[in-house]
Parts: sequence; C-alpha cells; structure tokens
Amino acid sequence: MAVVGPEETVGLRAREKAIAETFMVGFPWLMAIWPLVNTTMWLSLWPFVMSGSLPLWMGFLIAMLNVSASYLPSHDAQHHIFVREGVRFHWVNELIGWYSLIPMFAPLSVLRVTHFEHHKYTNDPDLDPDYPMAASTVGGALAKALVKGQPRHERYGSTLRRLGTPAAKRAAVHGMIMKAIQYTILTALAWSGHVWEAVFLWWLPLKLSSVYINFYLSWAPHRPMTGRGRYRDTRAFKSLFGNIGSSGMQYHIIHHLYPTIPLSRNPAAFRALRPILEERGCDLGGL
Repeated sequence: MAVVGPEETVGLRAREKAIAETFMVGFPWLMAIWPLVNTTMWLSLWPFVMSGSLPLWMGFLIAMLNVSASYLPSHDAQHHIFVREGVRFHWVNELIGWYSLIPMFAPLSVLRVTHFEHHKYTNDPDLDPDYPMAASTVGGALAKALVKGQPRHERYGSTLRRLGTPAAKRAAVHGMIMKAIQYTILTALAWSGHVWEAVFLWWLPLKLSSVYINFYLSWAPHRPMTGRGRYRDTRAFKSLFGNIGSSGMQYHIIHHLYPTIPLSRNPAAFRALRPILEERGCDLGGL
C-alpha cells in the first residue's frame, strides 16, 4: 500500500468530510418512528399478557426484541442528531431519546455522558467505559458481556464519579432515581401476583439483551480493542446475522468517524466512503 504523504492526507480528509456531510442533512424519520413503535409495543405487552389475551411465552419473545432494539434511537439522540443542542425544538431530541429507553429503564443522561467518554478514549484501558468488553475471541466476549451486566462490574458509575462535572453529577442522580423506580415497580408487580410477568417481560429480557447489546455495540466493532487513533480504533465487519441482526454495527466505523450521521444512513455512507477508507488502511472486515 502506498504511503500517504501530508498533502495527500489533507486532500483525503477534505474529500472524506465533503462526502460525509451529504449524509448529515434532513430529519432521520426512521430513527424517530422506531421508538414510537418499539416502546409502545413493549408497553402494550403488559395489559395483553396480564389479561390473558397474549401467552406469556409469546410476550417474552416480543419483549426480548423490544428491549434489544430500544437502545439504538437513543444512540442518535445522545449525539443530538434529531434536533441540535441549543435549537428551540431540542426537546424533541430529548423526548425521543428518553422514550426509546423506557424498556431498558436507563437514563439518556447517563448513556450520553459515558458514550462521549467512549468516543474520546476508545480502547483506552483506563478511560473507555466500554473497555471491560475487551476480549480476543467470541467466547471471551460473550463471557465478558455476562460479567459486565453485573452491578459490581458496571463501569459507567465509576466514569461519572471520575468526571465529576455538573452533567455527570446530574446523570448520576438520574441513574439512582431510575434504579429506585425500577426496583419499586418490580417489587410491586411481585407483591400483586404478577411475578412471572415481571420476570419474563422485563427482568430476563434486560439481562439477555444486555449480553447482545454489549457484544455487538461494544466488542464487535472494536475487537480486539487494542487499536488507537481515528482510523484504527473502530472497524467494519461482516456479521453472520447481517446488518439488522447486528443492530447496524457492521458499519460502526462510520459512526466513530462522523457521529452525527444517523445510524440508518451509515451503510450508504460506508459505501460512499469506502475507497477513502481503503486508502487510509482501515480494517473493513471484508465488507
């Protein structure tokens, strides 16, 4: 591969940026409608299952899909993609982000602060909140995902404490409030005779989907989580389950290069930018 000199590097970056900007215009309707359908479907499972209109096993399977799919619209909201920060209707961005996370019952504020740290320090053993997913094999990554979901191994709280910024402190309060509400709801469901609904519509889908989310969103695009630098810390890859089955993460390299491109446009942006990424020597994983 030819060595790219300083002048060529500047030219490549300008071309790269010009192409990327064409995918940043317009409202991402798909990502906005997604949580409206997904979260509303998950909420509707409860009365249907409790009334006997829907079997619990079927509710569980649907809930698994709902919880597993609930993070991605918030991912765009974390980057203020729906409506820019400081704009009059920015509350629409926040509404989409918070509503999409109801099945996960995770605060948008916590995910935003820690996700920005992930972008800033990708693959840094000490500062990347997602680094606990570092593993050299698929089996090792799945094992790490199981462990990462346990309270004592959750690294986002320590990241908020390390930062100590006003945004981090607010996020920590939001996290405590949400956790208290979640446990209260689960306890109330158990006491009222709906313990199995609580387990199969919420608790178990949360546990299982966290393994899936950590595997595909944290490990697969960064494996083996040793690369550092703009064109080395993230990769493209070809998933056995396709782009939808991998939550759109096959093209995650585009997100790290240009975080304000909506998730739904990353495949097209990847195809447009591929020649430049190849010239950069990026790991494109056979895509």
